Order: sequence, then C-alpha cells, then structure tokens
Amino acid sequence: MLRTPGALFRGMWLDLLASRSLACRLAVRDISAQYRTSYLGYVWAFATPLISTAIWIFLSMSGVVRVAETGIPYPAYVFTGTMLWQIFTEALASPLNQVVGAKTMLAKLNFPRESLILAGIYKVLFSSAIKLIVVIPVIMILGVRPDAHLVLVPVAVLVIVILGLAVGLLLAPIGTLYSDIGRMIPLVTQLMMYLTPVVFPMPAGGAMAELFALNPTTPLILTGRAWLTGTQAPDLGAFWTLAGIGLVLILVGWVFYRVTMSVLVERMSS
Repeated sequence: MLRTPGALFRGMWLDLLASRSLACRLAVRDISAQYRTSYLGYVWAFATPLISTAIWIFLSMSGVVRVAETGIPYPAYVFTGTMLWQIFTEALASPLNQVVGAKTMLAKLNFPRESLILAGIYKVLFSSAIKLIVVIPVIMILGVRPDAHLVLVPVAVLVIVILGLAVGLLLAPIGTLYSDIGRMIPLVTQLMMYLTPVVFPMPAGGAMAELFALNPTTPLILTGRAWLTGTQAPDLGAFWTLAGIGLVLILVGWVFYRVTMSVLVERMSS
C-alpha cells in the first residue's frame, strides 16, 4: 500500500465517502442504546463536569486545596475546564472503543473500516453538542457573562476533537492487540488533567509552570475557556499551530489505521 501512495489515498477517500451512511446508522444505534437503557438519559453527557466541579468547590471552600486567582468564579473555571477536558478524552478513546466494540463484526463482515471511526466522531460531536447546550446557561448562573467570542467555541471544540482523535487513531491498532493500552488511557489522561489548566490555573513559575506550558492540551483548554467565558484569550498562535498539527496527525493516524487493520482483522479471524 505504502509503495503506491496515490492509490492508497484514493482508496481511503472513496471508502470514507462510502462509510457515511453506515457510520450514521452505527452512531444512531449506539446513541439510542446508550440513552434508552439509562434512567437519567442525557444527564450523563455532562454529569462528570458537574460532579468534578462540586468536588473541587468543596475542596477549595474547606481549605484542603488552595487555588490561585482564576479571573472568573472558580466554579465556572472548573466546570468549563472539565467539560472541555472530557471532550478531549472522549475523542481520544473513541477510535479504540469503536474497534474493540466491533471485533466480531470486523471478523465476519467486509465493510469500510473508516465507518467505525466516523461513527465514533459522530458520537463525540453529539455528546459535545449536549455539553455546549448545558454549559452556557450554567456558567451564566455562576456569574459569567459570555461575549461575542461565544460563536468561536465550536471551533475550539472541533480542534480539541481533532487532536484527541489524532492521538486515538495512532493508539487504536496497538490497543486492539494489547489491552494494556485501553487500561492506560484513563490513567494517563487523569494524570495529564492535573498538568493542564482544568481545575488549577497556570502556575506563575517554577517546574510546574514549565510542565503546564509543555502540555499540548494547555492552549486548547485556555482558548476554549476564554471564548466560552468572554475573558482574555491567550496567544492564539499555539492554538492554531496545534490545530494544524492535529490535522497532519489525523492523516498519519488514518494511514496507520488503514494499513494495519487488514492484518488485525486476519488475526481476529484466526
């Protein structure tokens, strides 16, 4: 495949186009099944940010954790940060979850493999839309007044999804062979969250400030929160640079997924 890149990319594009209908059906099936069997329904889409916000408010008010000035009410700071972080982690885990969940179908049926990834994207975007619908009135209740930059929030969410999906695509084939990858993702993302301005503001200096600055998700969270809350956005250069890197990585991850899936399907069938 890699010896004829033109044919490879043409096949990828044609399979992506052919995947749209199946991907839509798979996404609707999974979303319907997920919420049909849940008593709380769509509440689960934003339950994690709400619970996390409540925990960190309690820790802050009790004096267990001391937080520096955040520029906006701390509850709104935590809620927006955890909501954006959850979107990133859902996008990152989506490719592996889709492939692992479709192992039986992959072994028995011949269909465009891109439909699994596309269905995962639909599901992440649907979940993100629910979060955005909820987050705006909540932060207004918490004392934040968004401004015209609110219209740019979907762009920030899209870039967050792109970067998460790019990393997820690179991990999916490996995670299909080794279940350790699936177990490591929640642990690594939990650790990364504390090195990202999700519940803590950017440190003023020292080693932690350098770690926060080196974290590639930091500009995404800072920019998304700034556009959500109407506060001063950081340097947008890093944000748009990461958007470009994410697009390149998605292409690389897509090629890796495409090339390795035929081998993985053979191993599943044997």
